Amino acid sequence: MKQLIEKLISAGYLKTPEIIDAFYKINRADFLPENLKFESQVNAPLPVGYGQTISQPLTVAFMLELLQPKSGYKILDVGSGSGWQSSLLAYITGNEGRVIAIERIPELSEFGKNNSQKYNFKNLEFVVGDGSAGYKNEAPYDRIIVAAAAFNKIPEELKKQLKINGRLVIPVKNSIWLVIKKEENKFEKKEFPGFVFVPLVESI
Repeated sequence: MKQLIEKLISAGYLKTPEIIDAFYKINRADFLPENLKFESQVNAPLPVGYGQTISQPLTVAFMLELLQPKSGYKILDVGSGSGWQSSLLAYITGNEGRVIAIERIPELSEFGKNNSQKYNFKNLEFVVGDGSAGYKNEAPYDRIIVAAAAFNKIPEELKKQLKINGRLVIPVKNSIWLVIKKEENKFEKKEFPGFVFVPLVESI
């Protein structure tokens, strides 16, 4: 993984010291099924079952740099999957922070929880639920990140659950969007096209 991280740094995808440190400390191999652990260095999404993937390291790096997580923040991680990104965030936010990892597939949530337990985080909680509706129980959040593509628009509920000056990083179709909440009903948005994600499944 070290070589891959160094490539992401030299290519400008990884820039922030805290995020780089997390990439070094939280081993992607610990979040892969046994038969795929040898592929942890591959800069591509890999299947983790139930039609879901562990995201491409480049994409995770890009999204975390947009998110700008900090120590002490409360973060909602929507579509927690393998638990890798949730664990990166738990490492960055530290003991004073809190990460809620929400996943709609119970078996995948359990897989992510079990993977993350290798690191004994006390600030990381896994929840089964519909991530497109956020997680009101713990709102508002300093940061919200979504690992699957919302269909055609950014869910309003996620924007509501952000604190003022909070950031939401979310894929919509084949773009990643950064949303910054300036005031209660005022948002600054920026689009970064050229990505592919599994769909965000909303409850019917």
